[in-house]
Order: sequence, then structure tokens, then C-alpha cells
Amino acid sequence: MAIEEMDRIWFNGELKPWADAKVHVLTHALHYGYGVFEGIRAYSTAEGPAVFRLTDHINRLFASAKIMMIDIPFTPEEIVAATKQVVKANGHSSCYIRPVAFTGYGEMGLNPLTSAIDVAIATWPWGSYLGDEGLANGIRAKISSWRRHDPNSIPPAAKSTGAYINSALAKAEAIKGGYDEAILLSPQGFVSECTGENLFVVKNGRLVTPPDAAGALSGITRSTIATLAEEMGIPVVQENLIRSDLYLAEEIFITGTAAEVVPVGSVDDRQIGSGKPGPITKELQNRYFAVVNGKDGRYAHWLEHVS
Repeated sequence: MAIEEMDRIWFNGELKPWADAKVHVLTHALHYGYGVFEGIRAYSTAEGPAVFRLTDHINRLFASAKIMMIDIPFTPEEIVAATKQVVKANGHSSCYIRPVAFTGYGEMGLNPLTSAIDVAIATWPWGSYLGDEGLANGIRAKISSWRRHDPNSIPPAAKSTGAYINSALAKAEAIKGGYDEAILLSPQGFVSECTGENLFVVKNGRLVTPPDAAGALSGITRSTIATLAEEMGIPVVQENLIRSDLYLAEEIFITGTAAEVVPVGSVDDRQIGSGKPGPITKELQNRYFAVVNGKDGRYAHWLEHVS
């Protein structure tokens, strides 16, 4: 999905023209994948553009940085303010937002501790990550032959740039096989997550999602959906799942900032439920979009208005 160029990117403390936000080919992170990032969305509301759970996302960025021993040279409050600044500068009513902090130019070699840290925030219009058809009617998923990395190899709790090679390999395998998305298993064989989304299973009146210990990222959309489900009286638990639990699920859906809330119609060519979005999935999807578009005042605190 091609990126649409905007006017400005926030880079190391200033708004720069989009075309001037460049790094050197010897930038440390380009060679070793050493950086952390976030995916955030701003939505159009009656009060103007609002960034959904912005502070929560930036706090997670800084948590990832702590795990990776990256010293971001700005405070969380400064990054929150800068995010709003670049959304406003690009004139968005809604958009996707990508903050990234990475080891910059000037040092080479595996030691990341001597490199300067560059920080950028870019925004662009981005529709449904898995397509409007998938959002409405469900996607086809497969269990990947690639395993989610072990937490003592690369920490899954950090949203680190290089770690997403794992996801990219799984995604490419799924696409080449004719599927929309891949589901990764942990080194122990438990269901972990998709390439960029958390996963929920509906079974026996409960919502089950894999625990962080299975390699799942502690998703902000995941926690949002858990809150909305509990409000509906649906118990939400984190517990280990094996692949056959997916085949026998009543409903499956996946969640993430880019993907939002997407039904899964089949896994490994086994139809899930009726093969169409189930009632719990559809209700949670509707409630989620009401929240992010500012139509549910109970969750207005999750919307940080740009103006």
C-alpha cells in the first residue's frame, strides 16, 4: 500500500518538508534494525481530528525504548505535543501516525549504546489495513511456518523495528500462499499473534486472547476491546491457545491500530463458525468505531484532540 506524501514530517524537534526528512545510508538502524516505533491513528470527530489513546501509545514507545536501552532525547509530553503538531501541519481530518526512534549516523558496529538517537513522526492517510472487504466480511488466515521469536532472543514486549523481520517473513509467506494474514505460534507451540495484530477467540461465551508470555504484544486496541467486551458482560481472559482451538472457535477476530477490528473467516482452510462475521465480532466492531469516532462519550478521555 503506497504512502501518500504529505507536507511535513517532524524530525529531531522540527517540522521538515517531507522530501527533506532523510537519513544517511550508513545510519546504524538501517544496518542492524535497532529502533522502536508505534502505530497510532487519528480519527475525524465532530470536534475535529482526535488521536486515539495517544498518550498510551507514546508511553508504550518509551517502554519499548527502555527495554531496548534506547535513550529518547525528548520527554513523552514533548512527543505527544509533536504528534499533534504534525497532524495539524499536514491538515488531516484523520490519518495514520508513525513515531519512530532509532540509532542514527556516526557509529557502526553491533554496539548500539554509542549511537545518537534520531526521532521522527510521520503522518499519512491510510485506509483499512487488511482492506474494506476483509473488514466487512472477514479474512483468510494461515498458521505460519515461521515461529514467533523467543522472549529471550528478541523481547516481544518491545515494539522494535528489527523484530518485525519475523512478521514480514510470515506475511510474505501468507500472501504468496493466497491468504490475507498469518498467525504465528510461540516457540512452545502456543498461538501468539498475527503479523501485526492481536487475536481473539470466542468460545463458550468467553473472549480468549493469547497472553504476553506467548509472545503477544500488549496491544492498545486489544485492551480497548477487552474493556468494551466486559462492558457487554462478556468475560475476557488471557490464556494459552493451541492451533486446534482456532479451528473449533465460534468466532475469531484480530485487532490492531492499523487493522482495527477484523473478522477471521477461516484458518488453514477450516471455516470458522458460519464463515461470516459473528454477532460478538460485529457488535464489538461497531462499538469500537463509535468510540474512536467520538460517538460514545463514556470514552471521550481516550480521544486527544489535535486542536
